[in-house]
Amino acid sequence: MVFLMKKFLEEFKAFALKGNVMDMAIGVIIGGAFSAIITALTESFINPLINSIGGAEVAGSIKLPWVDYSGLDSEAAAALSLNYGAFITAVINFVIIAFVLFLMLKGMNKLMNLRKKEEEAAPDPEPSKEEVLLTEIRDLLKEKK
Repeated sequence: MVFLMKKFLEEFKAFALKGNVMDMAIGVIIGGAFSAIITALTESFINPLINSIGGAEVAGSIKLPWVDYSGLDSEAAAALSLNYGAFITAVINFVIIAFVLFLMLKGMNKLMNLRKKEEEAAPDPEPSKEEVLLTEIRDLLKEKK
């Protein structure tokens, strides 16, 4: 049992310390921070613009007809309502994040294609004098046989 646990821990350590896992962890942390920035942008700028243009509040809710809201404070009433405003805000956040990621990937792909074209366009380097001499020796040895 101890041997199996030790082997399991060794396998986990090898997995966790691979470069891809560490890169992914960094990506998740940066993605969380980026998500917080987009949420702040949406709540501070985009939602007020939508509110001022459309005249409707994004943070709205629908009260359910079968629920008695009398005597409930605003938090309890919100907990018993369909809060579509939070959903709309989340959809706006998703669209912004997806658009920014699309632009980033498009830029990265363009850079990668430029790099590939540069590598393909670069001529092969001239062989050194030693390589030329070794090639001649090899060819002469083939002719002798």
